[in-house]
Amino acid sequence: MFNFVFWVLAIWFLINVIWMWFKLDNQSLQKTFAWINVAAVVIGFWVFYGVSHPAGALSNCFLAINCLNVVLAIVQFYFGYRKLNK
Repeated sequence: MFNFVFWVLAIWFLINVIWMWFKLDNQSLQKTFAWINVAAVVIGFWVFYGVSHPAGALSNCFLAINCLNVVLAIVQFYFGYRKLNK
């Protein structure tokens, strides 16, 4: 389960970053992705701390992906809820 969730989070992170970069002005999409990231972060930390896993490089990468998803969610909340002057 640990490895599967890691790869799902890693793939989601890559897709999310690429999509976010090209759609910075789409506030609805940014809000949606930010809330999906909140769910991904909760699931990621729950799996990291709730499931036994071997210590090693993958667990360090798993924690790094979770932390990067937190930062990405904050950026997406900013872009999603900022006030645009048009």
